[in-house]
Amino acid sequence: MKDFLFLGKPLQKGRSLPLLFVRVFIACMMLLHGGAKWMAFGELADNFPDPLGVSPVVSLVFSLLAEVGCSVLLLFGLFTRLSALPLIFNMIIAIWVIHGDDPFQMKELGILYLAFYILFFWIGGGRYSLDYVFFWKRKYRNG
Repeated sequence: MKDFLFLGKPLQKGRSLPLLFVRVFIACMMLLHGGAKWMAFGELADNFPDPLGVSPVVSLVFSLLAEVGCSVLLLFGLFTRLSALPLIFNMIIAIWVIHGDDPFQMKELGILYLAFYILFFWIGGGRYSLDYVFFWKRKYRNG
């Protein structure tokens, strides 16, 4: 069952190279998106959507932690599955709460991001990640 869910060993080398490309690409794209929010923090802080009811500033900080902080972790493949969770949550809020009444065209980019974040949560960072270097390599070299 673990092999079916990809929760066991890291992926084979041939499958990890495309995963590396997609992981780096998606992380960089979200870093650009989050970086633009970070640069406009002052303008966004008062009017940022507050779907959790914690205040616009706190909602913006949570969004930035996911979009910038977790994207950096994803970029390097460090705590990949764990860092995908806030990104998944962020995309769910963006798609179904913030853009809930908008047409599909306003949601489709968020849906694509969500699909990739679910993929990273499901299969991890692959062989070419810091997760593999720190947590998997030694385990599979010795056994």
